[in-house]
Amino acid sequence: MTDLPLLALERAAQPAPGQQPWLLVLMHGVGSNEQDLFGLVPFVPPQFHVLSLRAPFAMGPNAHAWFQFTVDPDGTRHIHAAQEQRSRALAAQTVQSACAQLGIGADRTVAAGFSQGGIMALSLLLTQPALLRAAMCWHSRLLPEALPQQAPDDAFTGKSLWVSHGSHDNVIALTSAHAIRSHVQRLPLQLSYHEYPGMHEIRPDELQASMQWLQQLSEMS
Repeated sequence: MTDLPLLALERAAQPAPGQQPWLLVLMHGVGSNEQDLFGLVPFVPPQFHVLSLRAPFAMGPNAHAWFQFTVDPDGTRHIHAAQEQRSRALAAQTVQSACAQLGIGADRTVAAGFSQGGIMALSLLLTQPALLRAAMCWHSRLLPEALPQQAPDDAFTGKSLWVSHGSHDNVIALTSAHAIRSHVQRLPLQLSYHEYPGMHEIRPDELQASMQWLQQLSEMS
């Protein structure tokens, strides 16, 4: 069991002979906890050591958030910026600590998340790409508050990003995924963008495709 800044559930990697281990760091959505995305573990390629993190801010019993936010009647969102910065710093420290303890380099590390957790994964990649090889964002959005800290364009060379969204997402609109796509298309990273005919949920075919993407990513190195 690794000793980390954030509480986490974990599954050890079981790489094939001659195969190097990878690290997958999962971050749940608002109001959930580390048990949520840990349920995806049976589908994650075995060469990945999986950490499913608990967000640091408690909302209630077994309900946590990376940051609090409000939504105006017109849909405009306002986040608790200090909480987001604190959570992003803790996530970065957790990734660095896990890599050091497991002996897995940043070039074999992926941050992934659903909804608000995906926001964190994307923000971590955009602001500290040296910590990651790639990020996966399920049903998330671009965080304008993090963009002033975005790394220089050339820092994204060799990085990869998975973005998937539901065409009928009733929590985070599909236009949010379009905004991510527009923003990162000018960066020198490999974008894999997908839309699925669902709502605010990871569909079975979406999960299967994203796990295949992870597998292919690990085979590229």
